[in-house]
Amino acid sequence: MIAHLAGVSQPTVSRALRGSPMVNETTRLRILKIARELNYQVDKNASSLRSKSSGTLALLFFEDPAPDDSLINPFFVSMLASITRACAQRGYDLLISFQQPANEDWQAGFEDSNKADGIILLGYGDYLDYRARLEFLIARGMHFVCWGAVRPDQPEVSVSCDNYRGGYAITRHLLERGARRIAFLGDASNHCPEFLERHRGYSEAIKASRLRVNARLQIDAISSEQSGFDATTVLLERKLQFDAICAASDLIAIGAMKALQAHGLRVPADVLVSGFDDIPLAGFVNPSLTTVQQDTKAAGAILVETLLKLIRNEPVESQIIPVSLMLRGSTQRA
Repeated sequence: MIAHLAGVSQPTVSRALRGSPMVNETTRLRILKIARELNYQVDKNASSLRSKSSGTLALLFFEDPAPDDSLINPFFVSMLASITRACAQRGYDLLISFQQPANEDWQAGFEDSNKADGIILLGYGDYLDYRARLEFLIARGMHFVCWGAVRPDQPEVSVSCDNYRGGYAITRHLLERGARRIAFLGDASNHCPEFLERHRGYSEAIKASRLRVNARLQIDAISSEQSGFDATTVLLERKLQFDAICAASDLIAIGAMKALQAHGLRVPADVLVSGFDDIPLAGFVNPSLTTVQQDTKAAGAILVETLLKLIRNEPVESQIIPVSLMLRGSTQRA
């Protein structure tokens, strides 16, 4: 009744009645006025029950471009099974939803309303924009953990693969296969810290081989096939010589191979191509894609255990998981 008369949601009414700072003052006063007029009294027993554990964790996906209409990065889909399994082993249910970037209060429907005891965040879009939301969650005392880059100055607790070592190892492999002019496709900036770390590894591997890093061979791309196709088209239009592409994700690499083939170039005979993630599709494209494999099984277990420690107010640290190379046809010349 109060929510209907105030023109707000029931969770907003609940937060206003318990004095949550997440409700603006004008809305809070309107709700309190209506509650007084209805002689509404907060049920302290029910409030106490709501403060107890829900036995549920929330997994929130950030909407990403995808090869289908799921709007979920295929890499995150592969991680879903391990997170679900880890929750079940610890006696927790898993609530899955999309993050709502247009709604400043998107997290309130989960931990605040007692739907979940804590939140796992997968994906973030532009990190510089997203960081403000993470700082907001921290200020509100929310329990959450992110899958993302681990950086010295970050406010959040994160679990990540070793992006730098992965970038270094895959570039070294390309060099060992005879490549000398290796292009990098991916946004190598603070807007995308995971890609930036992969680019740093790429650059250091080239320097370690006493070669020069050519900045013009780096083309920005987000993690989608179309972006990889477009970035490779730009690379070809620059008419610079290159004999390999080190893509910051598998989707970018698959798009790059399509662009190369559309321009009459053969993979791997003319250009070696590598990716990063080892999504299921990587082993089925033609040629099959050499890539950096992230350990999704370990990642899911660590994300869940880290979140449970946060919920129990135990000390936690961000963690970096080792990676491995999956060598396939896209870098194996006859």
